[in-house]
Amino acid sequence: MLRRVIVPGLLGAVVLIAWTFVVNGVLGFSSRIHMNEIPDERRVYEVLTETIVEPGAYICNPEPEPPGRFPAGEPVFGIRYGGMGHGAAGRLALVGLAVMLLTPIVGAWMLSTASRRTLSRYGRKVLFFTGIGLLFAVYSRLTSFGIGGYPLRDGLLLAAHDIVLWTVVGLVVAWRMRPDLGAPAD
Repeated sequence: MLRRVIVPGLLGAVVLIAWTFVVNGVLGFSSRIHMNEIPDERRVYEVLTETIVEPGAYICNPEPEPPGRFPAGEPVFGIRYGGMGHGAAGRLALVGLAVMLLTPIVGAWMLSTASRRTLSRYGRKVLFFTGIGLLFAVYSRLTSFGIGGYPLRDGLLLAAHDIVLWTVVGLVVAWRMRPDLGAPAD
């Protein structure tokens, strides 16, 4: 059972790491969404470091108009501060690598507990992983746009990215995952 889950999960992790390297590292998909440049960044940075001293997520609203309502056409800014600087990048990269290794293994374990009917067809196993991507996309990406968040277009791009990524991971895991012939039929 352990080998039946770990090997496909590790193959999925290799795909996940390669995907992340190519799509985000080489093609710059993630950086175009998460790392836009700020004109006059130095001045904005100075204001933020003077004003925000505790880690957290902040919203910066326009000045309310009487009777205490925010103007409809003015922007709202979301600010996140994790409490760390560039010195933590190495540790965070190790955490990210651990998550990339563990997540496909958990997905492979979940798939291994699926019905024999699901495990009997390659397409159903891939669809299982597509469903995982869909869950990630709907829960984490589509809820991250709006006031103080991503523009809708970026939220949709991130959601599509997750669905395609987990489908590709599923192609590899499903290829390697075999049904447990000793398991009772459903």
